[in-house]
Amino acid sequence: MNRKIRKTSPIVLTVLALGVLYGIGAPPVHAGPAMPKPMAVQKPAKAAPAVSFTDAGGARHALASYKGHYVLLNMWATWCAPCVAELPALTRLKAAAPGLTVLAVDMDRGQVDAPGFLKAHNAAVLGSLRDTDITLMRAFGAFGLPTTVLIDPKGNVVGRAEGPATWDSPDSIAYFKSLS
Repeated sequence: MNRKIRKTSPIVLTVLALGVLYGIGAPPVHAGPAMPKPMAVQKPAKAAPAVSFTDAGGARHALASYKGHYVLLNMWATWCAPCVAELPALTRLKAAAPGLTVLAVDMDRGQVDAPGFLKAHNAAVLGSLRDTDITLMRAFGAFGLPTTVLIDPKGNVVGRAEGPATWDSPDSIAYFKSLS
């Protein structure tokens, strides 16, 4: 029995020493900020659907045209109080993390003065993007608003938040800045 302890002791000590030196169980030293709540990591990451939306001038924009950039796609509507409440925070995030493409797409089905609405809510800088057919909601499987997805430069959905978020919190800004 005593010989077994003597033989295994150097092995155990070596493993423990390596664990301490290389931080087994600890986050890597070079790890960036954590994804902000309520956004959850999407595993496995899936390709974003091939969808499009229109701008205030009626021009169509394919989501795929934003490949090569991180995109935070926020689906909202004028009648959705939590959506409206987070618009100024999205505006501040866009200003604080210029390497991030923030797309706030209005899901209202009727005639809405989206540019005027955004201006009245201090969010005109987000641009007036619309999806009156709720194609985005169907394609992303969104059952409520606001729903926000994070798409990586390869065009994969890597994060998702359902419900409102504090997009301009220090943690959120640090995370989104770390992506670019």
